[in-house]
Amino acid sequence: MKNSNANATYKPNYFEVAQGVWGLKTVFVNIYMIGINKNDWVLVDAGLKGSANKIKEMAADIFGNNPPKAIILTHGHFDHVGSLEALLDLWNVPVFAHSLEMPYLTGMSSYPPPDPSVGGGLMSLLSVFYPKEPINIGERVHALEKDSNIPFLPDWNYINTPGHTPGHISLYRKKDRLLIAGDAFVTTKQESAFSVAKQQKIISGPPKYFTPNWIAAKASVIKLHNLNPAIAATGHGKPMYGKELSKGLNKLVENFDKVAIPAYGRYVDKPAKTNKKGVLYVPPSRVSPTLLASIIAIAGVITFAFVRKFK
Repeated sequence: MKNSNANATYKPNYFEVAQGVWGLKTVFVNIYMIGINKNDWVLVDAGLKGSANKIKEMAADIFGNNPPKAIILTHGHFDHVGSLEALLDLWNVPVFAHSLEMPYLTGMSSYPPPDPSVGGGLMSLLSVFYPKEPINIGERVHALEKDSNIPFLPDWNYINTPGHTPGHISLYRKKDRLLIAGDAFVTTKQESAFSVAKQQKIISGPPKYFTPNWIAAKASVIKLHNLNPAIAATGHGKPMYGKELSKGLNKLVENFDKVAIPAYGRYVDKPAKTNKKGVLYVPPSRVSPTLLASIIAIAGVITFAFVRKFK
């Protein structure tokens, strides 16, 4: 499949990011496949629930009927692990994640609750409904080693990029400066349903409604910016390349406090506290029951209008 570093080559069901790397958008979140050779590959993230068949069909088209050597998780939010258990029913393969993500993948702890008060659009309002409960895949998930190596991917390293979740990681291939950033930053305004539906390209910080530690999130974006990536494939939005990417990342780093951190929200002044066993402390909600009821009502009305407009 031919690829240009100026623009991703899009196919009906999936797209090529760079040599040996493909992506698939499942509703509003991306998964990625990394080829090792003609037959062997690794899956990065598992998309929303109900995406297993699409992922399997994509894999069969690229790699035949060969299962992945492993599944690597950038983090364990519902939209990145939704089809994981279904895929593990199909493929007897190991799953790898950062050690600080383990509580949310083994049933030990829920994530800090999403914050619908952060603003930005319908996706934020709807976050009150998003699952925060852990999955439990037991002994099938393994903690990544601390040396930054990734099993089966000798050309890649993982980078600790916490903030959006405690054990969030990004993947980096040095030879072509290709970054799979997960949700450390994204290339659309994920808080806005309109932006998500239209896949409008803009580099943004991690999704505001599900980021409980803005101090760590900012440090992670700066860390990734310092790599000077040439290609970025993120958890939400289309891949970005070259000058467009550099300019967008520069702008995000320079204006992070203003454009990435919400002006108002549960975790703005005080982050959630976590450890290897999960969540220790969550700041009290800044949304009153009356306001929460209003948010739910508004979200319902907007959702109805949005569906009718784009039906």
